[in-house]
Amino acid sequence: MLDTALVRPRPVPDARLTLVCLGFCGGGAGVYLPWTDELPAGVELAAVCYPGREGRFTEDFAADWDALAEDALAVVAAVDGPYVLFGHSMGGWMAFDVASRIEERGGRAPEALVVSAANAPSLGLNAQDMFPSQQDTDGQLMDWIRTFGLMPEHVLGDPDLAEMAMDLMRADIRVRDSFYYREGAKVSTPLQVLSGADDDVVDRNAGEHWSKLAMGDFRHDVLPGGHFYTQDIWRSLPSRIAALQHP
Repeated sequence: MLDTALVRPRPVPDARLTLVCLGFCGGGAGVYLPWTDELPAGVELAAVCYPGREGRFTEDFAADWDALAEDALAVVAAVDGPYVLFGHSMGGWMAFDVASRIEERGGRAPEALVVSAANAPSLGLNAQDMFPSQQDTDGQLMDWIRTFGLMPEHVLGDPDLAEMAMDLMRADIRVRDSFYYREGAKVSTPLQVLSGADDDVVDRNAGEHWSKLAMGDFRHDVLPGGHFYTQDIWRSLPSRIAALQHP
């Protein structure tokens, strides 16, 4: 499974760090692959592929949050050498949950945890987080995918691939809606939170709430744009990750 679950688009021999990225709702590993051109020297990109998509399309989708978290934990635990764990939106919750589970079990924690465009999990699932929704029509979900899903145009223009993207989206929504905060979960690894100044999904006090889950170093950076920032910010987001910038 690990051969298809951890996508390394450009291997870096003797990398000093690996940036391990976890997907957002409806997104796959492919959305992160363009970041290979934005990474500092000595840093390798590795994107986690969830079951049911891309190289793992023959596998069943995860049944619920715990199943996906345990799957992602197994993939992350197999990464060699020092790594930084990153997640955007739903992936931010997943990154936090994976990092906290690793620490609780005495595993090899990341050098830093970076969560992007996500409310603190301790607040639980609220109406702001539940977008897109299980009640949305296929048309509404496709509009969301076109606007935020970062899907290549060749996927959206192919009826079969578009249907697969829709199935993936609905599977992720079901998993997201089963999310729960594990009482007392925190992380001691340095935590960096990124949020968009105009993001209607993320609470304005997100930094304060996240800081209560950090037992180590903490920083909160507010960036221009909404839930996916601006196109320029998203494309160059690795340059905003503090742990990658210092050899």
